[in-house]
Amino acid sequence: MGYPVAQSRSPLIHGFWLKSFGIDGAYTLEELTPGAFPEFLRDLPGRGYVGGNVTVPHKQAAFRLVEARDEAADAIGAVNTVWLEAGRLMGGNSDAHGFITNLDQMAPGWDRAQGHAVILGAGGAARAAAFAIISRGLTVSLINRTLAHEEELARQFPGRVIPRGGFADLAPQLANSDLLVNCTPLGMAGKPPLDIDIAPLKRSAVVCDVVYVPLDTPLLVAARARGHRIVDGLGMLLHQAGYGFHKWFGRKPEVTPELRALVERDVRSSG
Repeated sequence: MGYPVAQSRSPLIHGFWLKSFGIDGAYTLEELTPGAFPEFLRDLPGRGYVGGNVTVPHKQAAFRLVEARDEAADAIGAVNTVWLEAGRLMGGNSDAHGFITNLDQMAPGWDRAQGHAVILGAGGAARAAAFAIISRGLTVSLINRTLAHEEELARQFPGRVIPRGGFADLAPQLANSDLLVNCTPLGMAGKPPLDIDIAPLKRSAVVCDVVYVPLDTPLLVAARARGHRIVDGLGMLLHQAGYGFHKWFGRKPEVTPELRALVERDVRSSG
């Protein structure tokens, strides 16, 4: 449910799992204006749905409309997954789950020490990443072009997320970082590049980009050339989808090499 939704790859992912489990169902796209969304969401069962995903611009509206929320949704302030539980409309946020599961799979041991992370950005993806990272005991330095947005996000995680006042303070933060995460749209196809110098970053640090179109963002290309372990954004998309599938159908799907290859081909053909 979004406006627009035509670009979503969720039908491809969930269609793969529905077929794998032999479930007679479908994942469809519903393009809803902000005015039409609340009524549609309240009547999901009447429309034949067991749940769904919510994307822009409806995540905050969904946060207000559901009857109960999971811990991640409460901390992040947005709902992107809804399901029915004993007749109640429940809401969660799968981005934190997708982010941390992808990191664990692609860079095992990234959190083995009480470390420090740098997050670029202060939007929804940054909120999800911050929630996930501090749950593993790390502290976070937040770098964003707008200080007010940094401070707003930091207030949600007092003492654990520290606003650093913009990109001018990036170099000293990188020198102390065990994890660098790009949560901005910079570097995405059709967007301006992410123009930063990662030379101060220690070689043991992991570099993650939540952007997945293109898969090989300039940040990841530069990090790979310096010998860093890298984590692309496609795994986050796949693992967050698994969170919803489990809520709707009670089955825990796997992110297999076959599924990743299927979605990767689609990304490369369109990107």
